[in-house]
Amino acid sequence: MAERRGLGDPVYAPAEDSGLLAEAGVDRARGVVLEVGTGSGWVAERVRAAGAADRVLGSDLNPHACRAARERGAEAVRADLLDPFAADSLDAILFNPPYLPTDPDNEWDDWQEAALSGGESGRDLIEPFLDDAARPLRPDGLVLLLVSSLTGFPEVVEYAVSQGFDAETVAEESYPYETLSVLALTPRSDGA
Repeated sequence: MAERRGLGDPVYAPAEDSGLLAEAGVDRARGVVLEVGTGSGWVAERVRAAGAADRVLGSDLNPHACRAARERGAEAVRADLLDPFAADSLDAILFNPPYLPTDPDNEWDDWQEAALSGGESGRDLIEPFLDDAARPLRPDGLVLLLVSSLTGFPEVVEYAVSQGFDAETVAEESYPYETLSVLALTPRSDGA
C-alpha cells in the first residue's frame, strides 16, 4: 500500500489530472501565471515551455515539492494557497487541488496525503482557494481549476459563482471511477 501511495517520494507525481490541467494552461494561460500546489512543477514546466505565458511561478506548502519544481526550472515558493501574492499581480492561476474525499479517521499524516486529501467533501482546499482567488488576480484574469466529479462538480461551480466568478468547462475526461474537468473561472464584471 505504501508503495502505491508513493510514500517513497514526498512529492505528488503527475497523473491524468496533471495532464488535463497542463493542456488547458498551455491553451489559455497568458502573462504572469501561478500554479498553486505545483508539486513536481510538471504542469508549470509545460505551460512555460509550450504556452504563451511571460512568466510561470509555482507555489506549494510542501518544501520537497518546491525543491522538485525548482529542479525543473520553475520559480517556486513555499506558500499556503495564495497568501503571499499581491493584489492584482497575476494574469492566470492554475490549481489542481487535493480533491479526494477522505474520512478523517483514515488519513495518514504525510506529504502524499496532503497532496491527495480534500477532506470529507473533497473541497477543503477548493473553497478557501476560491475565497481568495479574485484578490491576486487581475480584473481580466483567469483561473483554471481542476475539479473531480468525486468532489461534487455542481457544488464547486455554485461556490465559484457565489465568489464572483463566471464558470465554463474548458476540458473534460471521463474514467470509470470519475470525471475530471477543468473550469475556466473569470471575474464577473458586474462584481456580483
